Amino acid sequence: MDDLRFSDIETPCVKICVVDPETQFCIGCGRTRGEIAAWIGMSVDARHTIMLALPERVATLTQRKSRRGGRQGRLAARAAS
Repeated sequence: MDDLRFSDIETPCVKICVVDPETQFCIGCGRTRGEIAAWIGMSVDARHTIMLALPERVATLTQRKSRRGGRQGRLAARAAS
């Protein structure tokens, strides 16, 4: 029987681990905290299903941030008030 090593598990992690407080998605990979925590124990099919949804999640995060103006927009709004 082959031993499965941690390095053999496909992961979308890009080592930018920050969870957006509004969507609860990691801004780096798009997964939820629960998905990140359960990742190693998930089946290959379950991980694949989640990975198919990640590009849309990350795009949504990017669009939301752009609409708000990012850091510069928040600083400008704070200065205006």
